[in-house]
Amino acid sequence: MHTYKKFLLAAAATLVMSANAMAAEKLRMGIEAAYPPFNNKDASGNVVGFDKDIGDALCAKMKVECSVVTSDWDGIIPALNAKKFDFLVSSLSITDERKQAVDFTEPYYSNKLQFIAPKNVDFKTDEAYLKGKTIGTQRATLAGTWLEDTYGDKIDIKLYDTQENAYLDLVSGRIDGILADKYVQYEWLKSKDGSNFEFKGEPVVDSDKIGIAVRKGDPLREKLNAALAEIKADGTYKKINDKYFPFSIE
Repeated sequence: MHTYKKFLLAAAATLVMSANAMAAEKLRMGIEAAYPPFNNKDASGNVVGFDKDIGDALCAKMKVECSVVTSDWDGIIPALNAKKFDFLVSSLSITDERKQAVDFTEPYYSNKLQFIAPKNVDFKTDEAYLKGKTIGTQRATLAGTWLEDTYGDKIDIKLYDTQENAYLDLVSGRIDGILADKYVQYEWLKSKDGSNFEFKGEPVVDSDKIGIAVRKGDPLREKLNAALAEIKADGTYKKINDKYFPFSIE
């Protein structure tokens, strides 16, 4: 009987350890879900996009079960640090300021910042032309920071909670142009609403590195880096890239 009790205790301990291991194998990825084609919601309300596909591929390589937690852009880093989710894969530019709050993986793609404006307007990107113009951009983005640092006292900068709301004001003529990530705008310019607009000038920032964020000191960073290297090596990354773009954004 004594031996049987010991067996039961050992079996129970094994079950508890297994349950804990299974619990530890579940991760939550944070995504804004309002930034197509990188992240948005489909007609059924499911989160889709490049970021989601990359997150899913990384979770598969790490052999963990992942779910999606959506968050407004303005509070997305605080939400990560408040443990609303475990890692943030939502087209977040790697900046020195953000490195004070979170740790980043290696970049999983590179972007550029470029203006768009109406096709029938001879829109220039120099200070003389932009002075007095109203330029839209999403709040708390690299584009917003660049505009404020470069032209803050010379132009009227209109900040938006989502990129989609900036497009609405551009179409209605309430702003003169938008500065944002080139590959996000590339997608919108192909749409019906975007058909009367085009890129203007050259990119003002030519190498915007995008990373996955985790909480400071979290060892998950190294696991994500290893998984990222794997999906780039085995062709998974290229398949995801080619699903959204006819050129490499790596």
